[in-house]
Amino acid sequence: MSASPRANRRVAAGGGFLVILAALNGVGPFSNDAYLPGLPQLSDDLSTSASLAGATLTAVMIGLALGQLVMGPVSDSLGRLRPLLAGVATFAVASLLCAVAPNIWVLLVFRLVQGFAGGTGIVICRAIVRDLHEGVAAVRYFGMLMLVQSVAPIIAPVIGAQILYVTSWRGIFVAMSVIGAVLLTAIVVRLPETLPAADRHGDGLGSTLVTFRRLLSQRSFDGYLLAMAFPFASMFAYIAGSSFVLQNIYGLSPQEFALVFAANAVGIGALGHLSARLVARIGPNRLLAAGLVMSAVGGLLMLFCALASSGLVPVLVAFFIAVSAIGLVMPNATAQALAGDPRTAGSASGLLGLSQFVLGAAVAPLVGLAGSSSAVPLGIAMATLGVLACISFALLVALPAHGLRHAARSSNG
Repeated sequence: MSASPRANRRVAAGGGFLVILAALNGVGPFSNDAYLPGLPQLSDDLSTSASLAGATLTAVMIGLALGQLVMGPVSDSLGRLRPLLAGVATFAVASLLCAVAPNIWVLLVFRLVQGFAGGTGIVICRAIVRDLHEGVAAVRYFGMLMLVQSVAPIIAPVIGAQILYVTSWRGIFVAMSVIGAVLLTAIVVRLPETLPAADRHGDGLGSTLVTFRRLLSQRSFDGYLLAMAFPFASMFAYIAGSSFVLQNIYGLSPQEFALVFAANAVGIGALGHLSARLVARIGPNRLLAAGLVMSAVGGLLMLFCALASSGLVPVLVAFFIAVSAIGLVMPNATAQALAGDPRTAGSASGLLGLSQFVLGAAVAPLVGLAGSSSAVPLGIAMATLGVLACISFALLVALPAHGLRHAARSSNG
């Protein structure tokens, strides 16, 4: 458990290590959306309203945000492995308790706990990568992991729907519990401690708040944080609103809608793979900038389509551009945001996760403000978030970096 960093890097080179990290990164978002096809059944079984049934989504989103905010700093203090084991074990138990919840109020509590535990896996997974890799290697690793985190909420409802063929919504939570138990076993067998005792720090809440304040006082960190959070929230807006737009307005069947989801997931994967191949030659900031421009262009095109009541094809193109951009944005922004002091990687990762999920949870309900027959709110949300991401990156990262380079050339001259 306390092997040297060099030994840990050898362990990390194996495919099994990457599979575990990918599962940790995806299990939280997967648990958020896998039971969506069973929401109507859940509402009937628990004799509750559709709005309260939908609140179980809000509960897990809050849990995901809080889990990353709290457990990231804890892992800086105690090491990565112990908090991770506690989080995954809690996820397995909470999922099982969700499956046997007798009413909606109990389910809401267990969903909050489940989300908190899932957030633990996400935040510590990112910190582990930062412990072992930096620069181009970190971008490539984050590219693979961010792919899973981005695709998980898209494919989760498809998998949940298949489980419903053989069981009820409760069976979906049993499946999540089994996944948690398998993942816990894999961590015990395969995952080493990656933060040496000498590099750990933290003396409680006061120390954590000081670390947060120091991170948020860094202009570049803020720029990368916002460059991640805005496109991530745009993707959540797409997840929340695209089914109404494509099925209610454009008449796609559920099967055709699933194909659109799959195509956009392929887009994320393709650009994530392309980023990993090009980062050494082009650099993470340029790839990130390209992804942000794509996100803004896709959002603006979606807004134009909504206002002009355009045909289906332009809408599909807009969705593909905006969603696929995540494959360029997430790995490069994550690697750059965590490129500072590795001893605070957990805290930095926690702030990244908090910003993404809080903003995503806030934006998702807004896309339905005009009802299920209008795409304008979705277009406004995606366009605004894409443009804000570009502005944040330009003002906080690109322009200050350009000024520093200009000053350096002037002094050398």
